[in-house]
Amino acid sequence: MSDNRIRRTTCLVGVAAAIAAAGCTTQAQHDDEPMASSVTIADQWASSAETGMAAVFGTFTNTGHHDARAVSGSSDVAGRVEVHEVAADATGVKSMRPKEGGLTIPADGSHALVPGGDHLMLMDLKQPLPPGSEVTLTVEFEDGSTLPVTAQVRDFAGADEDYQPSIGASAPHHDHG
Repeated sequence: MSDNRIRRTTCLVGVAAAIAAAGCTTQAQHDDEPMASSVTIADQWASSAETGMAAVFGTFTNTGHHDARAVSGSSDVAGRVEVHEVAADATGVKSMRPKEGGLTIPADGSHALVPGGDHLMLMDLKQPLPPGSEVTLTVEFEDGSTLPVTAQVRDFAGADEDYQPSIGASAPHHDHG
C-alpha cells in the first residue's frame, strides 16, 4: 500500500473514532441529565378542599432517553405531598393509598394523573383550597431533581374510593382522589 493510501486510511479511522467518541460523550451527557429536566406536566388541576387533603391531576410527559420516577413533593399549603394510586382489593372495593416506589414516566412517553388512578396528594392542608384559586407544589424525582407545578383548583367530589394511609400514618379515612 502506498504511503498516501495508508495516511488516508489512518485519517478516516481517526475521524470515525472521533465521531464515535462524540456520540458516546453525548449519550453520557444525556445519562447525567436530571430526571426533571426532561419532564413537563400539562392540563394540571387540583381538587378543592377546606381541610384535610386534596388531589392533583394532569399528564406528565418525558422527552428524555431514560425513565423518570416521581417519588414525592412539597408545597407551602400542605404538610407533605405524596404519590398515590387507587387500587381495587379482592372484593372490588377501590382504595387510595401511597404508591410504592413512586410513579414512572417512561422515556419518550407520558403518564396520566387521573381521578380513580395515580395522582399526587396534598396531605395535611394548612389552608383551604377554594375553586378558582391556584396551588403551587414541587414534584421531586428519584435523583433529587425537582419540577415546579402550578395547578388551578377546581370543584371535585372524588372518585368514590376509601383512603388507606401508609403504615404508621394517622390520617383519617376520607373519600377523595
